[in-house]
Amino acid sequence: MTSPSAQPLPSRDRDAGDSPAGNTRDGLSDEELDAAECAFFFDVDGTLLDIAERPEGVHVPAALVSDLHALHRRAGGALALVSGRPVRELDTLFAPLRLPAAGVHGIELRPDTGAEIDVRAPRIDDGLRTAIGAVTNRWRGVFAEDKGVGLAVHYRAEPDAGPALKHALADIVAGRDDLAILPGHMVFEIKPSGHHKGGAVEALMKRPPFAGRFPVFFGDDVTDEDGFAAALAAGGTAFAVGRSFPGARTSLSDAAAVRRLVHRLAQAQPAERRI
Repeated sequence: MTSPSAQPLPSRDRDAGDSPAGNTRDGLSDEELDAAECAFFFDVDGTLLDIAERPEGVHVPAALVSDLHALHRRAGGALALVSGRPVRELDTLFAPLRLPAAGVHGIELRPDTGAEIDVRAPRIDDGLRTAIGAVTNRWRGVFAEDKGVGLAVHYRAEPDAGPALKHALADIVAGRDDLAILPGHMVFEIKPSGHHKGGAVEALMKRPPFAGRFPVFFGDDVTDEDGFAAALAAGGTAFAVGRSFPGARTSLSDAAAVRRLVHRLAQAQPAERRI
């Protein structure tokens, strides 16, 4: 449900190339994504937002915040952010908007805007932080992002470091069944095992206002594949952004295209049918 304190948000100029109606590459029309019947799940970095060199460098367009607010209301509250970022960080990025959210690849869950954040794994131990810090110090452009319950090792500025970095991190977590390494686009996520975005989608789909709706998952990276699978298993669909992924039935070219679709869905009249 929408937050009692949520206020309508201002609309600003939008990405170039907007059109009043559109289709995805496989012919799926906006009208088939009726907000009254869908449950929307959005990855953030690379899907709603353009990738930045560092996580703190992303830009959140004011128009996107306004459109997400409108689409959240049109969907009866069945819209969630499903991100590798912590939920509180998502709140800061999209302020003043506060949405249902899953953070740190499903480890954190807030099923509605008024709920507390459920953290479903312990914090990463200090010994692991120290060991990973020693590895990242080998390269000038490699750094670790501390998420409390997980660590993300970014190497976008040192792309050639990827293979050696992967090997070094694997050595650190070897023999630890409680930890997993999740590779992403120029990042390795070290997180508690058994948690992923698909689990977050499954958990949310059991709760109102998501339950009984048609799940639609948007993502751009291998870290989103579990989310794709969960939406498809529940009879929904998945949007791959920027490239193709197994199982994803539809595709959008980039984050700007996702933002344009969000705008159209937020402004669309109720559809008479869905997929």
